[in-house]
Amino acid sequence: MNDVCRIRCERFWTPDSDALRFLPEGPQACPDGRVSWVAIQHGPRGVTGSVNLFDPTTRQNETFEVPGRPGFAFPTTSLGVFLVGADRTVGLLNISDGTWTECLNGIDADVSDTIINDACFHDDFIVFGCKDLHFQTAKAGLYLWKVGTERPVRLRQNCICSNGKFVVQDEEGLLLYDIDSPRKTITCSRLDIEQGTVSDERIIVDLTAEDVFPDGMIPTPDGRSLIVAIYNPHDAPAGQARQYHLETGDLECVWECPGAAQVTCPLLVQIDGQVRLLLTTAVEHLPDERLPHQPAAGSLFIGDTAFDSAGSDRLPDVEKAGGYNPAM
Repeated sequence: MNDVCRIRCERFWTPDSDALRFLPEGPQACPDGRVSWVAIQHGPRGVTGSVNLFDPTTRQNETFEVPGRPGFAFPTTSLGVFLVGADRTVGLLNISDGTWTECLNGIDADVSDTIINDACFHDDFIVFGCKDLHFQTAKAGLYLWKVGTERPVRLRQNCICSNGKFVVQDEEGLLLYDIDSPRKTITCSRLDIEQGTVSDERIIVDLTAEDVFPDGMIPTPDGRSLIVAIYNPHDAPAGQARQYHLETGDLECVWECPGAAQVTCPLLVQIDGQVRLLLTTAVEHLPDERLPHQPAAGSLFIGDTAFDSAGSDRLPDVEKAGGYNPAM
């Protein structure tokens, strides 16, 4: 434990509205140097959210409404067009004119009270998961979608709240690293694209002894480790993101976010020639009497890293994604 590095992050930017501070997640690097992120819902009873564009240089933010609650939004090969999963649809949002083009609908149609949550993009496919709105029942789906095909493949139907995930290639094929937050574990399974299947899960990181939840997650650029946001529902003095080794599960580094215990998602970004870690945090579930103990909740944080690359910049092909409106 003495070898674990600890980095104190600085509060980088705080939204000027309660709606945007409620549940920021899913930061993504855009080709123009800005960072997109989603406000999943605009308040505790909100049924809509937004895609946001944040400029790390000017610290200016633009907000674009989404017809539903966006769990993920990926910039695409067409500037200003985002591939978004919201409620039970996946569509293309064009921020220049606000148009929404539906690609998939009826996700998780055979169960009630679930919506799309987190996702990852790899090559020409997306793995995305759903969450039970009550955070209780293992009924939400995990899906594989080759961008532009008419239907996703359901890989699992036992998620409670599907969160951070990424796919890596090894000598035998593809590995899916995945989080279902209430289970408090980070797992690895073999992903077969042709068969549309995943193998049994192997636990990489086990947090069941802690009263915290793993949330968003990314791989490190060197492919050795993962960085996971830790959602702490208690009044800790600082929230955390942690780096764990993929093979051993050893904790290697901790980034701390003072005054914001509920850290939701990480992103490595290039700012002023340096690779830094950007972290989103949330106000969700914080009653008014607890807000003074979490004064930075809902802010974006930034921390130093030792990486010399921010990782892949591959984007979904908007021409492949558009034009589909299947009934699931």
